[in-house]
Amino acid sequence: MPQLPEESRRPARGSTGHGPPAVRLLRAAASADIKPSEMSAAPAAGVEAPAKVEVIASLTGCKPKIRVEADQLREGVCRTKEAEYVITTFPEEKYTQVWLDSAAVYGGKYLVGERWVVSAKPEMLERFRDKIGGTVRELRGTGPTAGP
Repeated sequence: MPQLPEESRRPARGSTGHGPPAVRLLRAAASADIKPSEMSAAPAAGVEAPAKVEVIASLTGCKPKIRVEADQLREGVCRTKEAEYVITTFPEEKYTQVWLDSAAVYGGKYLVGERWVVSAKPEMLERFRDKIGGTVRELRGTGPTAGP
């Protein structure tokens, strides 16, 4: 697998609404407490987008810049006037679960479909869900917390 630039391998400072770096997520999954949100999983059209970065990006109104091409996932970055977000697709559902288990350390909300995840600001997830389907999931952070 090609080496990612140093800034791609480091966790971002503060919350950006994006998931953790792909390299870190491909490592063995830690156990996580994943709690689906109360939101409905059905999009307005009643179907879910297929697991292809370009298709999901098109449905959400962008042309992605692919930043990771690997056996376990593809990741594209979208930048629009409204938001910056990441679309990650997987060749098998088991890789989606590994990604979610790893992302649980960071916490946050994600839009999750069959073999894909969209990482965006929480306010954008419901808008995307109406267009591409999936379920908004809230992952509980399990990393270190600030001490007294």
